[in-house]
Amino acid sequence: MDMAWLDVFRTVAHLGSFTAAGERLGFTQSAISRQIATLEAELGTPLFDRLARGVRLTEHGRALLPHAEALLERLDTTRRDLAALTELNAGRLRVGAFDSANAELVPSALAAFRAAHPQVEIGLTEGLSAHLLDQLADGAIDLAVVATYASAAEDAYDTEQFDLRPLLDDPVLVALPRGHRLARRPRVRLLELADEPWIAARRELGSTLLAACVRSGFQPRIEYAVGAWTAKLGLVAAGMGPTLIPSLAARAARPDIALVPLHPDDTPVRHVYTATRRGQRVAPAVAGFLRFLKAGAGAGAGAEA
Repeated sequence: MDMAWLDVFRTVAHLGSFTAAGERLGFTQSAISRQIATLEAELGTPLFDRLARGVRLTEHGRALLPHAEALLERLDTTRRDLAALTELNAGRLRVGAFDSANAELVPSALAAFRAAHPQVEIGLTEGLSAHLLDQLADGAIDLAVVATYASAAEDAYDTEQFDLRPLLDDPVLVALPRGHRLARRPRVRLLELADEPWIAARRELGSTLLAACVRSGFQPRIEYAVGAWTAKLGLVAAGMGPTLIPSLAARAARPDIALVPLHPDDTPVRHVYTATRRGQRVAPAVAGFLRFLKAGAGAGAGAEA
């Protein structure tokens, strides 16, 4: 059954005239008559008595009217709800990001998105990139912000399952105590820090940023192994040694340390991507948030440069 027939039926019932209904809806009297006749044929019963002046509902027509009005109201509500999703006046946004992206980049983008679209429900999950992609595959999140030191996304992730789009490049800096002999240098070589006691996430070099030290020609002495950035930077500020820190994490660094760029030949660069499920239409909330996220990434990259 065509819902448009019910709209015509409701209008004729309220106005009591095919001609008046046609004027209201922008149809000719004959077009209104044909649509009512088609609806009557569909339902197998007359809905109006045709009178000399206008029309009047039959008993079947009176029984149909409240149902027609309820169906049309439900349709209008459905259209409003769908429009609200499209216009970001409703819906949800579930984002997953790795820890240093949550230091400043993602929260700032979420705050800007919420200010623009306060009726969208927001959720944020933190985790390692591989775990976030598992959640994305399971439908637990709508968008993942992930990172890899591999030069190409396909070298690190399943690009057949996920759409990965470059967001920014995240060069690594060295964090030093403010009073360190190299703290005021415009850039340093890692080899200049070969004799320092280092701070890292763990002592196995292959899984830490300090693998860059080996590539620079020395084996770093890891004196403190702590996982959280707050602990690492606290140890740096206390003068316990340097650590390497991605620029994204440095955006929220404490003021009593110095963040110094490394020589380009020594600098590991982390490549940050946004990930969505391949073959699945991007939800309006995700598309809207991506605009704020890209703007924040561009502004941050400019500031770091």
